[in-house]
Amino acid sequence: MAFNDLLKQVGGVGRFQLIQVTLVVLPLILMASHNTLQNFTAAIPPHHCRPPAHANLSEDGALEAWLPRDRQGRPESCLRFTSPRSGTEANSTEDTEPCTDGWIYDNSTFPSTIVSEWNLVCSHRALRQLAQSLFMVGVLLGAMVFGSLADRLGRRKVLILNYLQTAVSGTCAAYAPNFPVYCAFRLISGMSLASISLNCMTLNVEWMPIHTRAYVGTLIGYVYSLGQFLLAGLAYAVPHWRHLQLLVSAPFFAFFIYSWFFIESARWYSSSGRLDLTLKALQRVAQINGKQEEGAKLSMEVLRTSLQKELTMGKSQASAMELLRCPTLRRLFLCLSMLWFATSFAYYGLVMDLQNFGVSIYLIQVIFGAVDLPAKFVCFLIINSLGRRPAQMASLLLAGICILVNGVIPQDQTIVRTSLAVLGKGCLAASFNCIFLYTSELYPTVIRQTGLGMGSMMARVGSIVSPLVSMTAELYPTIPLFIYGAVPVVASAATALLPETLGQPLPDTVQDLEGRRRGKRRQQQQEQQKQMVPLRTSAQKNGL
Repeated sequence: MAFNDLLKQVGGVGRFQLIQVTLVVLPLILMASHNTLQNFTAAIPPHHCRPPAHANLSEDGALEAWLPRDRQGRPESCLRFTSPRSGTEANSTEDTEPCTDGWIYDNSTFPSTIVSEWNLVCSHRALRQLAQSLFMVGVLLGAMVFGSLADRLGRRKVLILNYLQTAVSGTCAAYAPNFPVYCAFRLISGMSLASISLNCMTLNVEWMPIHTRAYVGTLIGYVYSLGQFLLAGLAYAVPHWRHLQLLVSAPFFAFFIYSWFFIESARWYSSSGRLDLTLKALQRVAQINGKQEEGAKLSMEVLRTSLQKELTMGKSQASAMELLRCPTLRRLFLCLSMLWFATSFAYYGLVMDLQNFGVSIYLIQVIFGAVDLPAKFVCFLIINSLGRRPAQMASLLLAGICILVNGVIPQDQTIVRTSLAVLGKGCLAASFNCIFLYTSELYPTVIRQTGLGMGSMMARVGSIVSPLVSMTAELYPTIPLFIYGAVPVVASAATALLPETLGQPLPDTVQDLEGRRRGKRRQQQQEQQKQMVPLRTSAQKNGL
């Protein structure tokens, strides 16, 4: 695997790497905003029934005469009296009817949301979750479609397409005339955003030397966390849902324009058998990094000698079916699928219902973003010192334990329960940080983007299933927490079946993976033989 030596020859981590990594990572700030945008654009304002058109509020004794009260003495959200009542009669739910004339919303916190604009309350309240589920379906489809496409067409071309797709679909969603059109454009946005996150990691990792890959993964994680802070500030400053939707979508037009200047992955070129484009990309990077002389030393003959294995084994791109057909890839695929599913399943179970925490939705968004900072830093230290596998196992296991413990804490212990939820969310964020890097290092170049796409697909399955699990709270309030906690605990065991990648070069072909496994077995056999030699010598001496 000589590609890492070629990267060092053209500058290692130079001016090009710093510029391209920055520009590729920058859109992830707003990607984080899109993922949890509906916490604000689909927030549910306090509401109650609108009285009949013929009602004379001055004679009937004001609006309250039409509104029955719940057990806490608040107006019912979905019922009104058929005729005005007064006094103790207001606590009765007899002679009531649904809100046939619509609702009146408290716009003091949220001037406009999709809930208040399209009346997604009461009998239509499930449509609010449908919009988020359809967005996640889009993410699922995007991971499936664009993951394989990027392995065939390249990382750069797909990124350019995805930036434009996000800009157009997000802007159209902001001007959607009705709910079905809004859902359609959100689904299209989800497809492109999934691909952006995957290609961002892959393009950056494939241009970086071995010793810097963990830094890139951690940087991407912190940028995503910064996006959560940014969303809280933008949502507070721009509370109208259409303006907020437009604000987080329009910048992708700028990302689309400057993405034309990205340099395609030379590693992908070589694995595709395009040696001429590999040479051109490496020489251009050498020029940007101020290594013109080193770039001039490169030639087709040098690359053909250095990358002989990539050219002979990587001419044909592997299909997604290889993930199941090849035993080595199948093992990786099954184990990583469990990790992706469990991380996303528990993560979205915690973060997509911020209004239930009983505090300001803006404050809890900031807290959930703030906990990522120390969590991802600790994860980075573990990744760089102990390895990817311990970091992945510890983050999932600790997250599951926090959620399980939260299930047995009494409901009135609000501070304890919120603290455990925040800690669990931080561990899951660290798990996401690790799984992106770990997956990109485990899969070979010829199928890396497809593997990342399939992993992201399993994550979206988890995010789609997660809201359905919350419905089990109607049977018993803590059932969702026990399920959210048990899944990551069980999935953490899958990391024991995965190899460590700390300090290892990126594999380019399936043969590299198999060779690495054979080398590890051979090393273990040699160590066992070395241990047996002193025993045999001792036995011979005793025999003499």
